[in-house]
Amino acid sequence: QLQLVESGGGLVQPGGSLRLSCTASGFTLDYYAIGWFRQAPGKEREGVSCISRTDDSTYYTDFAEGRFIISRDNAKNTVYLQMNSVKPEDTGVYYCAADPRITSAQAMCFRFRAPYWGQGAQVTVSS
Repeated sequence: QLQLVESGGGLVQPGGSLRLSCTASGFTLDYYAIGWFRQAPGKEREGVSCISRTDDSTYYTDFAEGRFIISRDNAKNTVYLQMNSVKPEDTGVYYCAADPRITSAQAMCFRFRAPYWGQGAQVTVSS
């Protein structure tokens, strides 16, 4: 069974840091473009940061640039999202997604019909 599982969510204070993990089972993430998406209450899902399938190049949306870092550990079959200097508006459910057909990181961040999705991890930024 092909599965993605997010972990690392929780409650964090504004200005703090959090690291999300996305671990795959049943398939190898090396051959997939991976994206982190989020959905805030009452809002549509949006791309956050993505990493390419081929050269590990990365893409960040405007609100993530300079604060978040996406990385991949193939040995652990895991992709991470390091979230720094978090803000209350970063609150939401964070999902990871994988697609073997997408090459570029930027394209992955708009790939809302990726074939594989995790169940989501809640991130709440509040004092």
